[in-house]
Amino acid sequence: MQLQEGLGSKYIYITCVITAYWIVSILTVFVNKALLSSDVVNLDAPLFVTWFQCIVSVIICLTLRKLSQCFPKYIKVANDSPFSIDTLKKVLPLSILFAGMITTNNLCLKYVDIAFYYIGRSLTTIFNVVFTYILLGEKTSFKCVMCCAVIIGGFWLGVDQEKVAGSLSVVGTLFGVAGSLLLALYSIRMKRTLPDVNQDVFLLSYYNNTYSIVILIPLMLINGEHTAVFNYEKLWHPFFWLALTIGGLFGFAIGYFTALQVKVTSPLTHNISGTAKACAQTVLATYWFDETKTFLWWMSNIIVLTASAYYARVRQLSLSKEYKQQTQQFKV
Repeated sequence: MQLQEGLGSKYIYITCVITAYWIVSILTVFVNKALLSSDVVNLDAPLFVTWFQCIVSVIICLTLRKLSQCFPKYIKVANDSPFSIDTLKKVLPLSILFAGMITTNNLCLKYVDIAFYYIGRSLTTIFNVVFTYILLGEKTSFKCVMCCAVIIGGFWLGVDQEKVAGSLSVVGTLFGVAGSLLLALYSIRMKRTLPDVNQDVFLLSYYNNTYSIVILIPLMLINGEHTAVFNYEKLWHPFFWLALTIGGLFGFAIGYFTALQVKVTSPLTHNISGTAKACAQTVLATYWFDETKTFLWWMSNIIVLTASAYYARVRQLSLSKEYKQQTQQFKV
């Protein structure tokens, strides 16, 4: 009886975590879209928005560190400094990728519709396979390669349908491809960097956001965004800063709930959950913005979503097989 109650509580907790991930992830996309390209905010400074979100994340991390000192029994976070030379050498390469990743993702979202956002960034799997082979020398199974080919086909079909509809943003799509590329590199590099921070995801997030604040400053200046911000008519409106802060809170929250979902389930479940969430996000976006899409447009989404989910399943089975073989060899 107690075992059943324990399992029931565990499943309820997992369900709550997955639900929270869905809600936070979808809201993050909608909030960022409003900040980046809505008539309400109307500020053409995407790098500044990204920069401010990094500041909010760092403030949250510093607050949690302070609370952990006051209440060590309830809050436990690392208190290491990001300003040591040793830490800088180990983490800075990853932080450069992180800054590029979040910047290109926001730029993609600025120029494309939310409904097309997932398709625009759907090539992450492809780049992950390519870079895993180039950088790590790991080969991919034929089934995985076929999944990648199907994803590319779905991507091109989606781009073609956006072009037919007259809503294709070439710039936004290119930023989506760049974001996919940087995300793949970031994922590979993160595996090498995590041991340097004792596998602490929170500490790595703190370092990444701290370094990104510095990295983004010259990019904002080169892009001339300081002029756009200083001349912004709503610069001193409380609503503007409240909206930016909310965007920063959601940016931090999505990182937390992503890590939490992987922790309480598995990477496979996280990938499947993310794929299903993307489907719900696309449907919700078309309903919210009252958009009408063609049959082939929907087919491109179905193709990419199905191929991505199947790829995750094939990878999971492959990793399970490798683990069993290693276990048997160890026993022998």
